[in-house]
Parts: sequence; structure tokens; C-alpha cells
Amino acid sequence: MESVAFIQWCLDNLNYWTIALLMAIESSFIPFPSEVVVPPAAYKAAIPGSDLNVLLVVLSATGGAMIGSIINYAIAYFLGRPVIYGFANSRIGHMCLLDEQKIKTAEDYFNKHGAIATFTGRLVPAVRQLISLPAGLARMKMGNFLLFTFLGAGIWNSILATIGYYLQSVVPEDQLMGQVEKYSEELKIVIIAVVVLVVGFLLYKGLKKK
Repeated sequence: MESVAFIQWCLDNLNYWTIALLMAIESSFIPFPSEVVVPPAAYKAAIPGSDLNVLLVVLSATGGAMIGSIINYAIAYFLGRPVIYGFANSRIGHMCLLDEQKIKTAEDYFNKHGAIATFTGRLVPAVRQLISLPAGLARMKMGNFLLFTFLGAGIWNSILATIGYYLQSVVPEDQLMGQVEKYSEELKIVIIAVVVLVVGFLLYKGLKKK
């Protein structure tokens, strides 16, 4: 109950610091949807006279996502697979809505697509929050990890911010989250299709080069 009250306080007092904090939580192994952070912040930024700027909202959200992703990466890098899977199967892990299958899904996705998975995985539901773990387990180069994570998180946060910013002119505030959920579900389908095309193109180029 206290954690719920804390999150609600952050949402009621959205600023660049709380946006970054909540997005860091969202990008770690703690379950928390980015859809309840970025769109409301962008919605607030679109209000005339607001103390928020939509570009800085995206940058704050992306910075927070980077922090959470680095935490996941470091945990996996230094602790290794047995500890990660053991935690996922523990009571605390289950409280965080983790289980062995979710970790395995993220790891299989990374193994299938390689380093680019840290970019495309940020746009795939059920994978995006955990994709940093297999990157750490595989000891991916930090420079590549940071670049791909920044690009993926930046694109995702830009999409959510665009939705929130647009909805300010057409949707009352009390209906915001319902509309965000509707648009985000439709966008997830489009994003998955784009990711499949990008990965397919990269694989084609790689095979053609070989």
C-alpha cells in the first residue's frame, strides 16, 4: 500500500525528477508501466503555461530508463545466470511478477537477434523491461549496450509523449489513461511489425554479405 501511495504521489507531482525516477523503476525488474508516466507528463507539458517541456519530458524519461537498464545489466553481468533465475523463481521475484519463463523469453530473444535486441527489444511488449538482463548475462560491450538502449528507449518514450501531447487537445484529463491504453495497444502492433521488418532486413544484409 505504501508503494502505491508513493507512485501516486509521484504522478500527482510530475516533474523531471519524478519522471526519471519512475522510468528508472519501469526499466528495472520492478513491474511498472511507462504508459502511466510519460503520456500524463506530456499531457501536462501541452497545457499552456505548464512548467514542463515535452522535449525535456522525453529526455528525462529516457535518462531514467537508461539508469534502470544499467542496473539490470550490472546485476546480470556480475551475479550471473544462476542468481538471476534463482531470484525469478523466489517469492520476492514472484512479487515483482517475475518467473523463469519471462527471463528465458528475454534471453531467447537476445540470443536470436544478437546485440541489436537491446534496441528492438525496447519496443517489444513482455521483453522490453527485461532485455537488459540477457545483455548483462552475455557480457555485451557497454558502449553498444548504452547506444542501443538509448535509441530504443528514446523512440518508445517519444511515441508515448506524442500520444499524451496530442490527447491534451482532444481528451479531458479524467479520460486520458483510457485513451492512452487504446492508442498504445494499437501502436504496439505497428511497432512489432516494424521491428520484424528491421530485423529481417538486417539478417538479409548479413547473409548477403557472407
